[in-house]
Amino acid sequence: MNKNKLLTFAKSIKDFRLNRKKLHPVENIVFITILAVICNAQDWEEVEDFGNSRKEFFAKYLDLKNGVPSHDTFNRFFSLYDPKSFQKIFVEWLATLIDIKEKHIAIDGKSCRGSHSKTGEMIHLLHAYLTDDCSFLGQEKTADKSNEISAIPILLEALDLKDALVSIDAMGCQIEIAEKIIEKGGDYLLAVKQNQKTLFEDVESAFLVHENNEKTVFITEEINGSKVEKRTCKIMTDMTHITRNEDWKNLQTIIKIESTTYHKSKNKETKDKRYYISSQLNTPEIFLKHTRNHWLIENKLHWSLDVILKEDESRKRNNNIAENFSIILKLVLKLLQEKQLKNKKISIKRMRKMAAWNLDYLIEMLNF
Repeated sequence: MNKNKLLTFAKSIKDFRLNRKKLHPVENIVFITILAVICNAQDWEEVEDFGNSRKEFFAKYLDLKNGVPSHDTFNRFFSLYDPKSFQKIFVEWLATLIDIKEKHIAIDGKSCRGSHSKTGEMIHLLHAYLTDDCSFLGQEKTADKSNEISAIPILLEALDLKDALVSIDAMGCQIEIAEKIIEKGGDYLLAVKQNQKTLFEDVESAFLVHENNEKTVFITEEINGSKVEKRTCKIMTDMTHITRNEDWKNLQTIIKIESTTYHKSKNKETKDKRYYISSQLNTPEIFLKHTRNHWLIENKLHWSLDVILKEDESRKRNNNIAENFSIILKLVLKLLQEKQLKNKKISIKRMRKMAAWNLDYLIEMLNF
């Protein structure tokens, strides 16, 4: 990815504005915004300030005959731009740059806490995340977390699921959602909890007669600091234990993950059990890997958006701004994470400051 490809992305965005009202080309608005956010700009005034501070640099690549857009122009453009269109262009552009080795898509939701209204309502975004490449694939806005069930099929419809394994937490463990994933050419890996009471009890009881052998059990042990973690994955392919198993389209495997963590400093042991269903036939080693990788969406995406890019502190909520700015943040996060792969000793926080202070470093970043 280089600055020309990033500029190509900015130029590929269709301009919805009337010609007589356009003073600044769409690529000026988008390109300046992306680079400003990389360099820690938090609001539209700061985006405008950054554009003016680097006007000579931007003039090499953009038509600045009308100068740098004002903060009102940035705000107005992103408040009116259709986020579905913006997301589609971004994902299609990203797909040309990433090398997908294994298509595991994790789906999970995140609330934008800074967007809360006077009544306490806040924007909730349901995300799709490619775990193998740590890349954002799509989002769907919902009123709150309780609306995720209705939003998941909409998000799935917008995704290319051919040959993909889609993992979702217990909220998405629904017959209709499993069917939708299969219809779109994918496989599902769904967490099972008490919201599907009969299914949960059937899976739990099935493992009482589980036969341990090398094909059905895989165990890992790790030492992480003062913690010793043991994980055991057990699988079963006998579906006779599941009441009305035919309701779950192409159901092939039920999975049990047992985790035991010994805390040396506290001399304390904690245990956890989790259950899953899947339309895939695979080894317990692979299922353990996928259940762990599902949480990359929380650790690599949601945590980074909140802690590194301060999305939770953003007060943007008018019209489409929160959704569109969230896409900008995910694009910036991908750029920064890829750059960090080259030098893991430099934190993303420090990297952003270096890019803001040193134009040569910013140019290098865009050419990694």
